[in-house]
Amino acid sequence: MSKVFPSSKAAVADIPSGVTLLVGGFGICGMPHNLCKALAERAEVTGLRLVSNAGGVDGWGAGLLFEARKVKAMMASRVGPACKAYESQVMAGEVELEMVPQGTLAERIRAGGAGLGGFFTPAGAGTVVAEGKESRIIGGREHILEKPIRGDVAFVRAWKADPAGNLVYRLSAGNFNHVMAMAADLTIAEVEEVVPLGAIPPGQVHTPGIFVRRIVAGEDPGKPIEIRTTRPRQG
Repeated sequence: MSKVFPSSKAAVADIPSGVTLLVGGFGICGMPHNLCKALAERAEVTGLRLVSNAGGVDGWGAGLLFEARKVKAMMASRVGPACKAYESQVMAGEVELEMVPQGTLAERIRAGGAGLGGFFTPAGAGTVVAEGKESRIIGGREHILEKPIRGDVAFVRAWKADPAGNLVYRLSAGNFNHVMAMAADLTIAEVEEVVPLGAIPPGQVHTPGIFVRRIVAGEDPGKPIEIRTTRPRQG
């Protein structure tokens, strides 16, 4: 059975309020903008628990979910100025925020996809990150127990997919998408191109189709610059 949906709107049409949503991307590199946009446009959906490296940018990607006030809680590794709605809602206490060290966030999601019960890490030991968590001394160093993260839904972005859902990511755009695709009950992949079944050699598959339930070809291929930095022209 083909997993290809005709549009992002169709692919997210039955997602209810209150779900835990994993959104791929490192910053906005590899972020599934069109799926985020389609969900942000569904007026009845609220109370999302978002897990993402960052909150998108103004008018793009996960930033649209904040602008539409869809997010109740956010688990991330940073709050940046690129999305003013995300920043302002967190600072005003309108969005519950849990900050997680970058590598710990990735590993917690990977643990969720692998079915692990958790892992011990020295990252965050002795800080507010460790509050309320079990700790052990391992190799003479304090480690804290981090529990796995799973989502009800994952939005990921890939370069190519076949109708069976096998995915290929392009270079660094794979980032969090690799682990998030495995860590949700319903994974929806936004891709640049859907190729015929068999066109992707088995050894080049990054995420096997068994983890992917829905595919949609991205309607808007563009990507803005997250943080523009310039220097004065010389001469």
